[in-house]
Amino acid sequence: MTKEELMRRAIVLSVNSVKTGGGPFGAVIAKDGEIIAEASNSVTLDNDPTAHAEVNCIRKATKKLATFDLAGCEIYTSCEPCPMCLGAIYWAHLDRIYYGNDRKDAAKIGFDDNFIYEEIAIDPKHRHRPMQPLLGKEALEAFKLWEKSDTKTEY
Repeated sequence: MTKEELMRRAIVLSVNSVKTGGGPFGAVIAKDGEIIAEASNSVTLDNDPTAHAEVNCIRKATKKLATFDLAGCEIYTSCEPCPMCLGAIYWAHLDRIYYGNDRKDAAKIGFDDNFIYEEIAIDPKHRHRPMQPLLGKEALEAFKLWEKSDTKTEY
Protein backbone atom coordinates (compact mmCIF):
# COMPACT_ATOMS: atom_id res chain seq x y z
CA MET A 1 0.00 0.00 0.00
CA THR A 2 1.11 3.57 -0.59
CA LYS A 3 1.63 6.09 2.21
CA GLU A 4 -1.55 7.83 1.14
CA GLU A 5 -3.55 4.60 1.28
CA LEU A 6 -2.21 3.83 4.74
CA MET A 7 -3.09 7.33 5.96
CA ARG A 8 -6.55 7.06 4.43
CA ARG A 9 -7.03 3.85 6.42
CA ALA A 10 -6.08 5.67 9.64
CA ILE A 11 -8.57 8.41 8.75
CA VAL A 12 -11.33 5.85 8.09
CA LEU A 13 -10.59 4.32 11.51
CA SER A 14 -10.92 7.76 13.12
CA VAL A 15 -14.27 8.41 11.43
CA ASN A 16 -15.60 4.96 12.32
CA SER A 17 -14.45 5.45 15.91
CA VAL A 18 -16.63 8.54 16.26
CA LYS A 19 -19.59 6.66 14.78
CA THR A 20 -19.21 3.86 17.35
CA GLY A 21 -18.68 6.03 20.44
CA GLY A 22 -14.91 6.36 20.51
CA GLY A 23 -12.67 9.37 20.12
CA PRO A 24 -11.88 10.83 16.66
CA PHE A 25 -8.49 9.18 16.23
CA GLY A 26 -7.17 6.24 14.23
CA ALA A 27 -3.75 4.70 13.66
CA VAL A 28 -2.09 2.13 11.42
CA ILE A 29 1.34 0.53 11.80
CA ALA A 30 2.85 -0.77 8.60
CA LYS A 31 6.03 -2.44 7.49
CA ASP A 32 7.10 -2.26 3.85
CA GLY A 33 3.64 -0.99 2.92
CA GLU A 34 1.81 -3.87 4.62
CA ILE A 35 -0.50 -3.23 7.57
CA ILE A 36 0.76 -4.91 10.74
CA ALA A 37 -1.88 -3.44 13.07
CA GLU A 38 -4.62 -0.86 13.17
CA ALA A 39 -6.65 0.67 15.98
CA SER A 40 -8.78 3.59 17.01
CA ASN A 41 -9.22 5.56 20.20
CA SER A 42 -11.19 3.67 22.84
CA VAL A 43 -10.69 5.86 25.92
CA THR A 44 -14.39 6.20 26.70
CA LEU A 45 -15.32 2.73 25.49
CA ASP A 46 -12.71 1.04 27.68
CA ASN A 47 -12.65 3.60 30.52
CA ASP A 48 -8.90 3.74 29.94
CA PRO A 49 -7.22 7.14 29.57
CA THR A 50 -4.23 5.46 27.87
CA ALA A 51 -6.34 3.81 25.15
CA HIS A 52 -5.36 6.28 22.45
CA ALA A 53 -5.28 5.03 18.87
CA GLU A 54 -1.49 5.03 18.70
CA VAL A 55 -1.03 3.15 21.99
CA ASN A 56 -3.73 0.63 21.07
CA CYS A 57 -2.07 0.13 17.69
CA ILE A 58 1.40 -0.31 19.22
CA ARG A 59 0.00 -2.94 21.60
CA LYS A 60 -1.54 -4.87 18.72
CA ALA A 61 1.59 -4.65 16.57
CA THR A 62 3.94 -5.80 19.31
CA LYS A 63 1.65 -8.70 20.12
CA LYS A 64 1.39 -9.72 16.47
CA LEU A 65 5.14 -9.48 15.87
CA ALA A 66 6.01 -10.87 19.33
CA THR A 67 8.51 -8.09 20.00
CA PHE A 68 8.63 -4.78 21.85
CA ASP A 69 10.87 -3.31 19.13
CA LEU A 70 8.97 -2.03 16.10
CA ALA A 71 12.06 -0.76 14.25
CA GLY A 72 11.45 -1.11 10.53
CA CYS A 73 7.80 -0.09 10.94
CA GLU A 74 6.05 3.24 10.42
CA ILE A 75 2.95 4.67 12.06
CA TYR A 76 0.19 6.52 10.27
CA THR A 77 -2.05 8.42 12.63
CA SER A 78 -5.03 10.61 11.88
CA CYS A 79 -3.69 13.31 14.21
CA GLU A 80 -0.32 14.50 15.48
CA PRO A 81 0.45 12.31 18.52
CA CYS A 82 -0.09 13.67 22.00
CA PRO A 83 2.89 13.63 24.40
CA MET A 84 1.96 10.19 25.79
CA CYS A 85 1.64 8.66 22.33
CA LEU A 86 4.78 10.36 21.09
CA GLY A 87 6.65 8.82 24.02
CA ALA A 88 5.20 5.39 23.26
CA ILE A 89 6.18 5.73 19.60
CA TYR A 90 9.76 6.53 20.56
CA TRP A 91 9.88 3.66 23.08
CA ALA A 92 8.58 1.30 20.37
CA HIS A 93 11.35 2.49 18.01
CA LEU A 94 9.00 3.17 15.10
CA ASP A 95 11.00 4.57 12.21
CA ARG A 96 8.68 7.32 11.03
CA ILE A 97 5.48 9.11 11.99
CA TYR A 98 2.94 10.30 9.44
CA TYR A 99 -0.02 12.32 10.73
CA GLY A 100 -3.11 13.98 9.28
CA ASN A 101 -4.50 16.67 11.60
CA ASP A 102 -2.06 18.61 13.75
CA ARG A 103 -2.32 19.47 17.44
CA LYS A 104 -3.86 22.87 16.65
CA ASP A 105 -6.69 21.13 14.79
CA ALA A 106 -7.18 18.85 17.81
CA ALA A 107 -7.21 21.81 20.20
CA LYS A 108 -10.03 23.41 18.21
CA ILE A 109 -12.32 20.47 19.08
CA GLY A 110 -11.30 20.21 22.74
CA PHE A 111 -8.20 18.00 22.63
CA ASP A 112 -5.58 20.55 23.69
CA ASP A 113 -2.34 18.79 24.61
CA ASN A 114 -0.24 21.96 24.68
CA PHE A 115 -0.54 22.12 28.47
CA ILE A 116 1.16 18.71 28.76
CA TYR A 117 3.90 19.64 26.29
CA GLU A 118 4.60 22.70 28.45
CA GLU A 119 4.49 20.75 31.73
CA ILE A 120 7.22 18.38 30.56
CA ALA A 121 9.69 21.26 30.33
CA ILE A 122 8.93 22.55 33.85
CA ASP A 123 10.98 21.48 36.87
CA PRO A 124 8.93 18.77 38.67
CA LYS A 125 8.70 20.94 41.82
CA HIS A 126 6.81 23.60 39.86
CA ARG A 127 4.35 21.50 37.86
CA HIS A 128 0.59 21.85 38.28
CA ARG A 129 0.33 18.35 39.79
CA PRO A 130 2.38 18.10 42.99
CA MET A 131 5.44 15.88 42.59
CA GLN A 132 7.98 14.99 45.24
CA PRO A 133 10.66 12.36 45.61
CA LEU A 134 9.89 9.60 48.12
CA LEU A 135 12.01 6.62 49.22
CA GLY A 136 14.57 7.17 46.46
CA LYS A 137 17.31 5.15 48.16
CA GLU A 138 14.97 2.18 48.56
CA ALA A 139 13.78 2.50 44.98
CA LEU A 140 17.39 2.25 43.76
CA GLU A 141 17.45 -1.44 44.73
CA ALA A 142 15.69 -2.46 41.50
CA PHE A 143 18.06 -0.28 39.45
CA LYS A 144 21.09 -1.87 41.11
CA LEU A 145 19.72 -5.35 40.39
CA TRP A 146 19.05 -4.38 36.77
CA GLU A 147 22.53 -2.92 36.35
CA LYS A 148 24.18 -6.13 37.63
CA SER A 149 21.89 -8.58 35.82
CA ASP A 150 23.42 -10.83 33.18
CA THR A 151 20.00 -11.99 32.00
CA LYS A 152 18.28 -8.65 31.35
CA THR A 153 16.82 -7.83 27.96
CA GLU A 154 17.69 -4.22 27.22
CA TYR A 155 15.19 -2.03 25.45
